[in-house]
Amino acid sequence: MKKLFNTLETMVDDMLDGFVSAFPQVQRGQSDPRVIIRGSANRKNADEKVTLLIGNGSGHEPIAMGFVGAGLLDANIVGDVFAAPSADLILDGISEVTGAAGSILLISQHSGDMINGRAATMMAQDLGVQTLPLPMYDDISAAPPERKQDRRGAPGTMFIYKILGAAAEEGQSLEALMTLGEAVRERLVTLAAAITPPVSPLTGKPMFALPDDEIFLGMGVHGEPGVGRVKTGPVRDLVRQMVDALLADRPMQRGAQVCVIVNGMGGTTMMEQLTVWEETRTALTEHGIRAIAPMIGSYVTTQEMGGFSISFLEPTEEMLRHWLAPSDTPFFPQIKMEAT
Repeated sequence: MKKLFNTLETMVDDMLDGFVSAFPQVQRGQSDPRVIIRGSANRKNADEKVTLLIGNGSGHEPIAMGFVGAGLLDANIVGDVFAAPSADLILDGISEVTGAAGSILLISQHSGDMINGRAATMMAQDLGVQTLPLPMYDDISAAPPERKQDRRGAPGTMFIYKILGAAAEEGQSLEALMTLGEAVRERLVTLAAAITPPVSPLTGKPMFALPDDEIFLGMGVHGEPGVGRVKTGPVRDLVRQMVDALLADRPMQRGAQVCVIVNGMGGTTMMEQLTVWEETRTALTEHGIRAIAPMIGSYVTTQEMGGFSISFLEPTEEMLRHWLAPSDTPFFPQIKMEAT
């Protein structure tokens, strides 16, 4: 399949050149050109505000570089395509944005990200830089509830980004933010379905094979296998199966409210995503649960992979307030909630 790039060696840096030239909310860091930080206009004193950052492989944009800005991330360390940035590079990002208030390194739970992220936080601590790692995981297809800590990071982790980003902007302490992040993670579940494979920009080949009449249920953001395959049919049936699985994993009482993310994987049209949202809302209503404050769009992508994920968060009042708080980043949307 055709891809638009100059060379394999420069594709990530060419993308970052375009990103920082297009959006005033961000700029490159001084320590390394792969470190993306807030622009000077929306940067706060790092001695007074806990900073929030993450390192991740490229190829999944707009996450996470598109979420750098006021009310969200202070920095993103960008790795090669589908590859975690090195511990040394993450350390550069930590050192650049962390002040006396400390920092939290968000780590989406995948092996390379975890190894390099934890190593970077230990190196930072050895240098006297106060930073703590927060592993993020939410993919119910990767492990059962009793082994929740073994799950992969999936698009529902965007709840953690936004809620912690808003709380940090308010001036919450490092300890309070860690407690809040762990609480959000505990109330969070995600399940994905893939309908067509992405093409790796490195090899030019599909990353998996899938018959036309089958859908992968539980597909990870790098094409990792999930719980199995189902036959194609009305999207209503697929969504209800996914909603039932999510609610079985994290039961909610009738009358509960749940924040919803419908995330497109890169090759999913808005027509399809809005249909998935409506079927999700309808299925939740049948369970006596109200879907609120949705985030709908392609934010965690795997190139042009077709498919979507559904994420649920049953929020506390504090979590909902931070989810709805304003932010100013290149790509994170302003979340709205209808009046009750």
